[in-house]
Amino acid sequence: MRNFNTCKNRNKDYCTPFWCKHCYRNIRDQMDTKQVIVIRKDLNMRRGKEIAQGSHASMAFITSRIKHDLEGFLEPTNITEIELKPAEKQWILNSFRKITLQVESLQDLLDIKAKCDILKVECHLITDAGLTEFNNVPTVTCLAIGPDYDCVINPITKELKLY
Repeated sequence: MRNFNTCKNRNKDYCTPFWCKHCYRNIRDQMDTKQVIVIRKDLNMRRGKEIAQGSHASMAFITSRIKHDLEGFLEPTNITEIELKPAEKQWILNSFRKITLQVESLQDLLDIKAKCDILKVECHLITDAGLTEFNNVPTVTCLAIGPDYDCVINPITKELKLY
């Protein structure tokens, strides 16, 4: 990852953390991006169920915007433009990097979501309908965070274990 210290002529009055006035480049374009999927281990889901739930979580940031754009239409319409934040656009065009982490309980997952909400980081809780597992009881299975810059997501997830 490159940061604002990469400008050889950097001085405090001339450059900012996200824009180098000397070399006229947006440092954010060179920052790493990712999406984090946090899965509940306590549910002991089948591997296929975990993969499906993680997939739902990963797509939630974009599908929620599509659904929002379609609200109020009686017939399907063309989606011509979806607004993306710079980090999301960079993530889609470049790395598409995903990190899967684990928590041990629903409360742990909700605590991570609360951190996201406080820091205003986009996240999406996924609730399984319970049709194939969980005895027909809707169950919160995972959480997607981002996509966003690593430096935005890391403070929220740094204590979690890789899945």
